[in-house]
Amino acid sequence: MPKDEKTAQEWFEMGMKAKDPEEEVLCFSKCLEIEPDNIFAWNNMGIALYDLGKFDEALQCFDKALDVNPDYNDAWYNKGIVLSDLEMYDEAITCYENAIEINPNDAAAWNNKGLALYELGRYEEAMECYDRCLEIDPHHMLAWYNKGITLYDLGRYEEATECYDKTIELVPDYVDAWNNKGIALGKLERYEESLKCFERVLEIDPYNDSALHNKEIVLEKLSSEK
Repeated sequence: MPKDEKTAQEWFEMGMKAKDPEEEVLCFSKCLEIEPDNIFAWNNMGIALYDLGKFDEALQCFDKALDVNPDYNDAWYNKGIVLSDLEMYDEAITCYENAIEINPNDAAAWNNKGLALYELGRYEEAMECYDRCLEIDPHHMLAWYNKGITLYDLGRYEEATECYDKTIELVPDYVDAWNNKGIALGKLERYEESLKCFERVLEIDPYNDSALHNKEIVLEKLSSEK
């Protein structure tokens, strides 16, 4: 082999170290020219194409990886993410279920399956997925947050605030959790507590439109109570 020719492994490692998705695609493509059955290169090229907004090409990469190894958990998971972004939720759920069948303790797949079910209005099933995710990883911040949203939509405001509290414990400056907690407290007519949530949002993000609007509503509620 001429000295200037790289091996598949060298191209793969260059792809893993690349600083932008276009460079990653180039490197993984070169790797695959030499090793067309390299599932890790197909998977990583799919992620890079997804980052470039090339969803159809990304799906093709994940399918290539799965043609070689149908039990490749990461490819099923990543395919599910792309399908969810394309609002193909039923197909995404199938992908997450395949990932979970391979690895029942894949917390992220449980969370994402819950998200897809939520988008289909299947709230109770979504809740079961978030709960399973949290059994596996009690510190999965997004599962707590997503569970809070689902409980809110089910009218279970008290439980929703508890989930947002868990989210905030894990990420104290998570603006959306503070804002959503304030809205849920407002539904419970706990306006003083609600106001503190919106004020906390504005400490973190002084120009947050949602918090500014919600704070104004709560102040009106408190004023009318006097």
